[in-house]
Amino acid sequence: MTAPYPIQYVKGVGPRLGEKLAARGIRTPHDALYFFPRDYEDRRKVVPIRELTSGMTVPVRGKILSVQGGGKGFRPTRLLEVVIADGTGRLSAKWFRFHPSLAERFRVGETVTLCGPARWFRFFPEMHHPEILAEEDAADPVHSGRIVPVYPEVEGVPPRVLRKIQWEVVQRHASFEIECFPAGILERVGIPPLQESLASLHFPRDDADAERFREFSSPQQRRLIFGELFALQWALTLRRAGTEREEAIPLPWDREIVDEIKRRLPFDLTGAQRRVVNEILKDLGKPHPMHRLLQGDVGSGKTIVAWIAAMVAWRHGVQAAVMAPTEILAEQHYRKFLERSAGLPVRVALLSAALPPKEREAVRNRIRDGEADIVVGTHALIQESVAFRNLALGVIDEQHRFGVLQRASLRRKGRISPHLLVMTATPIPRTLAITLYGDLDVSVIDEMPRGRLPVRTKVVTEDGRRKVFEEIRREIARGGRAYVVLPLVEESEKIALRDATRTAERLREAFPGVGVGLLHGRMKAAEKEGTMGRFKDGDLQLLVSTTVVEVGVDVPEATVMVVEHAERFGLSQLHQLRGRVGRGTRPSSCFLMAGGEQGEEAAARLSIMEKTVDGFRIAEEDLRIRGPGDFAGVRQSGIPDLVFADLVRDASILNLAKEIAAELQREDPSLSAPDHIGIRRFLAMRSTALRGEHPSPSSRD
Repeated sequence: MTAPYPIQYVKGVGPRLGEKLAARGIRTPHDALYFFPRDYEDRRKVVPIRELTSGMTVPVRGKILSVQGGGKGFRPTRLLEVVIADGTGRLSAKWFRFHPSLAERFRVGETVTLCGPARWFRFFPEMHHPEILAEEDAADPVHSGRIVPVYPEVEGVPPRVLRKIQWEVVQRHASFEIECFPAGILERVGIPPLQESLASLHFPRDDADAERFREFSSPQQRRLIFGELFALQWALTLRRAGTEREEAIPLPWDREIVDEIKRRLPFDLTGAQRRVVNEILKDLGKPHPMHRLLQGDVGSGKTIVAWIAAMVAWRHGVQAAVMAPTEILAEQHYRKFLERSAGLPVRVALLSAALPPKEREAVRNRIRDGEADIVVGTHALIQESVAFRNLALGVIDEQHRFGVLQRASLRRKGRISPHLLVMTATPIPRTLAITLYGDLDVSVIDEMPRGRLPVRTKVVTEDGRRKVFEEIRREIARGGRAYVVLPLVEESEKIALRDATRTAERLREAFPGVGVGLLHGRMKAAEKEGTMGRFKDGDLQLLVSTTVVEVGVDVPEATVMVVEHAERFGLSQLHQLRGRVGRGTRPSSCFLMAGGEQGEEAAARLSIMEKTVDGFRIAEEDLRIRGPGDFAGVRQSGIPDLVFADLVRDASILNLAKEIAAELQREDPSLSAPDHIGIRRFLAMRSTALRGEHPSPSSRD
């Protein structure tokens, strides 16, 4: 293994640079080995200026035609421009922040070699802040004539100096790293040993494919990616194995309750719903707890599935708990469960912070004494003051609004582990679902109920606002209702956005005789319930709201959704908002009002919403654009940030890591076999690093 001595003793470092490197988390040569390049530049040959294309980062060499700028004193805003020519074309090199000594390095008539990303300005190529390659670099194996690594910035350490330090570290220490995976696994994944991977990853061989390194798809990079994803999958495999060893109350279904459920449904289940119900019923009959994720697009009928599972629990004389993220959604589930169960001796209770203290205490007593069969509630369900008599089934709706701690808290409410069904209307791409919920079996409702019409979606600029308002008037006149959703509650002086409060006032003036309501997260629970109830009942026809309506609110009469400043929302959030309309039998529309300053990425994002209503396709695009870090509650999922791997790009490695982790868990769960001791050591070291005892520096900043 790499020597543990301080980084300052590496050739070319010393105490001063050592302090700066340590501040970035690079304290030892081992840390430096795992401080990876963020990009690569192919400097193996000088490229003629006329062959440059935008984004290409390569060396160019030419005669200096002019030098403009410079001067004495340090002026950060001053421009230095150097124009060179090589016989095939001209290129302008520009520096916007520079030390005066930089200008002194250029003399008209001399030849200079520069390397930087090419771009075009007024039909001519230019480079901003290119690196100057000195003539002596031609024989230097570090800075020129090779695929050169580009490292993340380390404050106070120039890129060339950092690259030289990394060269010294790799030459002296990479070969001492110990490969933890046996040869059979390396061969199966198609990756080289760790020592070779680390050396080539920092300084690729002369015959390497530069583009593969830039795309992080080289075999050497895949070795590090696999290690990271394997550690992740092993942790999830252990979690699943622990669940399978636990005991639960078996809840086998019988024909009588199934027939009763069918009689109470005013419609036939879709094929997807029947498939999912069968998967859940099979799990409930087992003596160890079900741990199942139910994915289903907005309006696909997940609540009916949850009710069926709860009814099976009731049939066995045990309790079921249904936890929702908002008071509004909990109230909605409560009413639907009451409606479906009418005429049966099923005792359904609602527990939320919105209840008066005495009423809340009475509900808690009913839960404790077993007088509530199905309990619907918010986070209030997992408070210490709530005790169940015999909880055997837990259902968590909109799982992405909760974290693993809340999930665990609900499970602890049972005397023995309850069966657990977690549901989400935020479609999660398979690659991310494998990671986020690797300890859960996954069921998918990928079919919409018959008669559901797709929502017409249109991106609208400010010029089209009047037509949108006319559409709202027409729909309200026909008995429909409309939402107008905004990102802010009150007007902000810093961000020029339409705010919900003032928009509601304007719309009351613009729509005389129409009931206009206001709904936002700062309102008291009773106020929210009252406003939503009036909208459902038709006393209000136009509801101005923040994203509090994003999750689960069901008003079949709502036919128009207007999202202001749509470019500021994520794709999955827009899809959730769009799902608030089109829940009845009439055609519905969603208008995405785009601000005047939307960029190309925002325009592309909104265009996707126009093209498809498929939540899973939208989720894939959202994951691709935003990355996994902010998607679907990853931050609260209990999964550490990935330094090197990318869940979208590396989906195939992720699947392979899951397979291998599962096989090892079955064959050698303690990793005590001689071939697996290295893996056990690697996992222990990684666990230590993730606890922060000796954090590895992130190289993807």
